[in-house]
Amino acid sequence: MCFSPEDRKKTDHLLALDGAKERLKLFKADLLDEGSFELAIDGCETVFHTASPVAITVKTDPQVELINPAVNGTINVLRTCTKVSSVKRVILTSSMAAVLAPETKLGPNDVVDETFFTNPSFAEERKQWYVLSKTLAEDAAWRFAKDNEIDLIVLNPGLVTGPILQPTLNFSVAVIVELMKGKNPFNTTHHRFVDVRDVALAHVKALETPSANGRYIIDGPVVTIKDIENVLREFFPDLCIADRNEDITELNSVTFNVCLDKVKSLGIIEFTPTETSLRDTVLSLKEKCLV
Repeated sequence: MCFSPEDRKKTDHLLALDGAKERLKLFKADLLDEGSFELAIDGCETVFHTASPVAITVKTDPQVELINPAVNGTINVLRTCTKVSSVKRVILTSSMAAVLAPETKLGPNDVVDETFFTNPSFAEERKQWYVLSKTLAEDAAWRFAKDNEIDLIVLNPGLVTGPILQPTLNFSVAVIVELMKGKNPFNTTHHRFVDVRDVALAHVKALETPSANGRYIIDGPVVTIKDIENVLREFFPDLCIADRNEDITELNSVTFNVCLDKVKSLGIIEFTPTETSLRDTVLSLKEKCLV
């Protein structure tokens, strides 16, 4: 993944943010180009590493398309942090994908917390390449941080929804568009969403809380496909919300519970309701003429 400040399609929405003219600096960087983050990180006390390619399927080679950028990109950023004396903490955006790709189904009485780690062998056997990339990247980050005495904090959000800044669809919001069309990209009867504003706040709290440590899961409650359809139809009667595909069989479920006690300890007491997040997602999509 290469980012260039000259690519106006990827930067105009950032430069339009309040205060961007005074406080925002953009740097060219490439996850696979070692040392390309040095200018951006120089002088910083905290580094947020949020970049990683996202895809359910790959075109040809999962190692090249997903795994190398995720793992090597993470290590490149961390290695640069060891060279910059001002850096005191690194906050890595991982994923619930690195927490849970269970080999056995979990039920409504099971509780998932930060002690859960995805088995990479299981993800590889199932050809869940994105899951594998996030799992390997987080594992590599913890190993590198331990060996180099880096104060590393990891956030593990679920599927992120809510208003978008950029003028194009990102992966997680595209899932909402697919659901609006009656499709089921994850082949599941149940979903969990976490609002982007809550995820952003968790990152800020991880920065501001000196005692923050380890991993922090942040995810939403279980909702069914029918719940999603009803919410979208209620808020947007002008949109044609398709019924879900009735031909889908052997659907997976995510009816287990997720413990949010640790992320709440950062001072996040209330989370954006799923209904509000879905509403604001579609409002944002309509504003940008994406639906």
